Amino acid sequence: MSKRIITTGASAMAVALKQIVPDVFSAFPITPQTIIIEEFSQFIHDGVLDTELITVESEHSALSACIGAAAAGARAMTATSSAGLALMWELLGVASGMRLPVVMIDVNRALSAPINIGCDHSDSMGAKESGWIQFYSENSQEGYDNLIQAIRIAEDENVRLPAMVMIDGFITSHCVESIEILEDNQVKEFVGENHSIYSLLDLANPKTFGPYQTSDFYFETKKQEADALRDSLSIIKSISKEFEKISYRNQPIIDKYMMNDAEFAIMVLGSTAGTTKSVIDEIRKSKIKVGLIKPRVFRPFPKDEILKATRKLKALAIMDRSDSFGGFGGPLFNEVRSCLYESTNRPIILNYIFGLGGRDTGKEDITKVFNDLYDVASNGKIKNLVNYLGVRE
Repeated sequence: MSKRIITTGASAMAVALKQIVPDVFSAFPITPQTIIIEEFSQFIHDGVLDTELITVESEHSALSACIGAAAAGARAMTATSSAGLALMWELLGVASGMRLPVVMIDVNRALSAPINIGCDHSDSMGAKESGWIQFYSENSQEGYDNLIQAIRIAEDENVRLPAMVMIDGFITSHCVESIEILEDNQVKEFVGENHSIYSLLDLANPKTFGPYQTSDFYFETKKQEADALRDSLSIIKSISKEFEKISYRNQPIIDKYMMNDAEFAIMVLGSTAGTTKSVIDEIRKSKIKVGLIKPRVFRPFPKDEILKATRKLKALAIMDRSDSFGGFGGPLFNEVRSCLYESTNRPIILNYIFGLGGRDTGKEDITKVFNDLYDVASNGKIKNLVNYLGVRE
C-alpha cells in the first residue's frame, strides 16, 4: 500500500530517512540541504525513531563520523550540498576504499567562487571518480525512491560501496510536488536489517580497516574496488526490479521517453528532464520524432544501456549542468562520446553546458537544442561541438 502526500523534495528525503531508520545520521547544515536535517532531527526529537543524530562542526567531521559508525557495523547516512561535499573530499575515497556502505543525500548546488547557492551539478560531478555509486533524480518522487533503494544496494554483500543520491537544489528540494510514499512497514521490510559481517566491534573476529598498503597490495585493492563498482550495475537492476514490485513505479537504469522511433534526442540528468519531456510532447504534434534519454544511474556508468538507446538516432544533444574546466565539453558529454566512439551507428553528438549557478533553462532553450539537432543532421555542418546554452552575449 502507498499513500499520496504533497511535499517538497527535501521533506520527501526526510520521510525516506525516517522510514529507513539509520542507526547513525551525522550531518552539518548547508543551504539548500539544511531542511532535510531539520525535519529528520524533529522526527528523532518527537520519538518517532531511534537514530543516533550526531551534530558536528563540519562536513568533513560528518562523513568521518559515518565512516567510523559504518566500520563498527552501523547503518550510517548523511546529507550535504556544494562546498559541504567538497569539504568531504578527503573522506570520499576513505569510505569507498574501505568498502563501507555509507549513503549520502547531495542536494546539488554550485561550487564557489563566486558564492552561489543555485543549482548545478559541479559538486557531485567533482566526486564522480571517488568510487561512490551515483543516482540522479528528476523529481521528488525519484529522489525518495532512489534513497530507499540506495541502502539495499550499498549494503549488498556483492557491492559494499557507498552511494550518493542527488536531487536538484531548490528546483526539487524546495518545490512542492505530489508524491506517493510507501507504508513504513513496507520500507522496513524492503531495506531489511543491516547484517554487517565486518565490524570493528567484533572482538572475537578482529578486523583491520584502512591499513597502510605499499605497492605490493594497493593496486590489487583498488582493482577490486573498481570491479565491485562496475559489477554493482547488475545488483542495482535486480534491487530496482524488486522495488518496482512494491511501488508499482518503473525503476530503469536509464529512462527513455518517446525513444522507440526517435531520430533526435536529448540526454540530461536531473530535473531538466521534466522540462524536456514537455517540449517533446509539443514537438511531437508536428510529427517530428524527438525523444529523451535520462540516466538515473551515472556511476557505475551504464554503457550498454546507452549504446542500445542511441543506436537509431541521427543526432544527440548531451546537456551538462556542469563544466569540465580546461577539458573538452562537460562530464556527461565526455563519458557518452567515449562510450559511442566505436559504435557503428554513432549519431552526431553535440554538447550543451547549461544552467550553471541556477540559471533557468526554459522550454525555449530546449526547443533551440532540438532545432540545432535538425539543422546539423540536415546539412552536416557542425559549428560548435561544445555550446553554452542561455549565456548572455
